[in-house]
Amino acid sequence: MRPERLSAFSDGVMAIIITIMVLELKVPHVATLQALMPLVPVFLAYLLSFIILGIYWNNHHHMFALTERITGGVLWANLHLLFWLSLMPFVTGWMGENHFAPLPTALYGAVMALAGIAYYILEATIIHSQGVNSRLKAAVGGEAKGRISVVLYVAAIPLAFVNALISDAIYVLVALMWLVPDRRIETLFEESMGDAA
Repeated sequence: MRPERLSAFSDGVMAIIITIMVLELKVPHVATLQALMPLVPVFLAYLLSFIILGIYWNNHHHMFALTERITGGVLWANLHLLFWLSLMPFVTGWMGENHFAPLPTALYGAVMALAGIAYYILEATIIHSQGVNSRLKAAVGGEAKGRISVVLYVAAIPLAFVNALISDAIYVLVALMWLVPDRRIETLFEESMGDAA
């Protein structure tokens, strides 16, 4: 299988996840600003998850642009990541509908931590399958940002029961850490696109 085919499949799954998440924004039956107020927590949860999923999509796209071949292990590692990402609509909706209550906020962090671990496993599986000259390994280096993200998500889980706002701030912080793409990956991605042209 070519990397483009796996990337296209993953793109489709992520598009469906975003579609399911937006369906949680129920249309009010009254045309007033007051009717929109109950939707604010749901919208904020959707916005956060949309950004996080967009970050995953962006990094996934770049990762597979630097991948030369797909093995069975890569296929399963990719499905493992997509499994955890597919739970985002559920935890996003539950957290938003319950106004960022402790248990839904903690479960959101657990799903985000497991998705982060799954992404790291996928990355490691690709690097292992590519061998010592892996372009992806050269691009990501030690992957400190990924490890820090998982640690922050794990810390946010118990903190949700102390104060859910602390956990929410951690989720926003992790998203902000990833908004700026890694220049090493960007540079190698641009070089690989130039080689393909």
